Amino acid sequence: MGANWKITLSYDGTDFHGWQVQPGLATIQGLLAEGIERITGESVLPQGSGRTDAGVHALAQVANFSLAAPIPAENLQRALNRTLPPAIRILSAEAVPPDFHARHSAQSKWYEYRIFRGELCSPWIARYVYALNWPLQMNALHAAAEVFLGEHDFSSFAASDPDAGERAAAEAPKYGDGKPEREGNVREIYASSWSLQDDMLLYRVHGNGFLHHMVRNLVGTMLDAGRGQICAGDLPAILAARDRSSAGPTAPARGLFLMRVIY
Repeated sequence: MGANWKITLSYDGTDFHGWQVQPGLATIQGLLAEGIERITGESVLPQGSGRTDAGVHALAQVANFSLAAPIPAENLQRALNRTLPPAIRILSAEAVPPDFHARHSAQSKWYEYRIFRGELCSPWIARYVYALNWPLQMNALHAAAEVFLGEHDFSSFAASDPDAGERAAAEAPKYGDGKPEREGNVREIYASSWSLQDDMLLYRVHGNGFLHHMVRNLVGTMLDAGRGQICAGDLPAILAARDRSSAGPTAPARGLFLMRVIY
């Protein structure tokens, strides 16, 4: 009898073409599948809690997969870390119940976006921040972040996802807890806030789900508010428009981190 494995992993997304496997391209999912096959001889496709885009990082992404071969958890973790590139590290591995699914069982996620505000961005952090020293009004950023709290249709902040239909057809129509798959672009945001720590401006957001490019589009639009190009009072109308063209630009991928997945 095989086991359902849950792994938690961290990665620097700079040199990868995102999470999802793509022919001929280095992706987190693809390299993980290759590593598992080298270790066990089994061909599996690990299912992640979500698909991070090219250049996006993760401190604690979660994935699951089934293996027929018996293997101690510490051996699986050690072997994967030996075979994967240094930019991907397996933080933990554990056997979980058969009904656990990294995506469908997830209840919520935390993301963080990092903006460097100093005059000179060190090359040692340039891969992990958006270097932006334009004048920004913090009160405008705080006001904008509060608008997104609660349940809204976030269509105005969702990039078109060419794989959405294919993914929906391939995945189970229900979450692991029996709840129906979320319909449309309605999501609930539990926390949304900005903070300034020395030269680092941080946006943290916690929600029950996020659409394609949603966090980066929220950040780009709020930065427009911080620059005075729009005001926080414009955001309810932008949400109501349900039109991507009504919102602001997409912030660069390098500043975005998946921080935590809650089950």
